[in-house]
Amino acid sequence: MKLRAWSAARFVVQLPEGHRFPSSKYPAVRDAVAAVIGDDAFAEPDPIDRDALARVHDEAWIDAIDRGTLGASEERRLGLPWSPSLRERSLRSVGGTLAAARDALERGVGLHLGGGTHHAFAGFGEGFCVFNDVAVAVRALQREGAIDRAVVVDLDVHQGNGTARLFAEDPRVFTFSMHGEKNFPFRKEPSSLDVGLPDRCDDARYLRALADSLDRVLDEARADVAFYLAGADPYAHDRFGRLALSFDGLAARDRFVVDACRARGLPLVVTTAGGYAKDTPEMSGAEAVARIHARAVEILASG
Repeated sequence: MKLRAWSAARFVVQLPEGHRFPSSKYPAVRDAVAAVIGDDAFAEPDPIDRDALARVHDEAWIDAIDRGTLGASEERRLGLPWSPSLRERSLRSVGGTLAAARDALERGVGLHLGGGTHHAFAGFGEGFCVFNDVAVAVRALQREGAIDRAVVVDLDVHQGNGTARLFAEDPRVFTFSMHGEKNFPFRKEPSSLDVGLPDRCDDARYLRALADSLDRVLDEARADVAFYLAGADPYAHDRFGRLALSFDGLAARDRFVVDACRARGLPLVVTTAGGYAKDTPEMSGAEAVARIHARAVEILASG
């Protein structure tokens, strides 16, 4: 069955000029992935409904995003100013991950070119993350009886603190985060398994750490579905990453996760999570992020 990609790239968050969040990466990623799987493979997600959000997030936080009543301290913590475009994009981003999760259960793999907003907690957003899309998708699938157990394989360069907190009391959800130990968030929440890496960690050390952990994670999780946060931010030229992976190293990482899930017949949901590459003489930062994700999609489409 042909790979389908969910994308809300049309819904761009309006940000002040010079804002450090690279919203231009989403159209660039969509275009790069379209060159791999074709324009006809794309679908646009609907906004997530309030009932699904409320199984994870506090009503007061949902209301603040819906009505635009965030205080100054809440906007600082989130790192994004409120706007109608932020609300729309955030709702569709969660909808995209849930749609991709349903694809994974039906087709074996689901792809969302967005999501991975793992710093969102029940009652507040943080680090550019408004709602926790993976947590909302897990709870929706559990409520429907589609799954009982899930595993989160978070390979964004930043620790998945919101996801860890949201599932801390639920043994049915195994949370695995491999991240830069000295990077944001500076107060980590304990995941089921955390692997902290040193600054400037290269391909070889990174891939050894992943090989040492992933089989154990998948075996212990006994999951019905895996959510993979395939962050582009471990890349050597990422503005916020502090690790030193190459394009080939990131592709090897993605291949390792995809192969491990396929070997177990484990449905896999892929989200793109973070990516903040700097411009280099060879390419723009948005092009670098797009290249990383397009190579991941090539791997997904090859199976």
